[in-house]
Amino acid sequence: MFNLVGLRRQVDPHWFRGLSYLKIGLRWLKGVVNKGRLLLTPVPLLPIDPQPCFASHKAKSDYYDQIWFSRIRSWSV
Repeated sequence: MFNLVGLRRQVDPHWFRGLSYLKIGLRWLKGVVNKGRLLLTPVPLLPIDPQPCFASHKAKSDYYDQIWFSRIRSWSV
C-alpha cells in the first residue's frame, strides 16, 4: 500500500532492506504520533502472501539454501 501511494520512503528510506509489513506499519504509526502524518484508512491484505523480498543476493541464497526441518508428530513402526 505504501509503495503504491509513494509514501514508503518516509518510513523506510533504505527500502531495499525489505522491512516486514508489521515494521512498516509500526513506523507509520510512530510518524502519525510524532510527526503529524495522516492516519490512513485500513486496506485489507492480499489473501496470498507475495513472494519474499530480500535485502541482498546473499540473504536470498541463505534463505533458499537453508535446511528446513519439520516436526514429527508420531513415531509408527
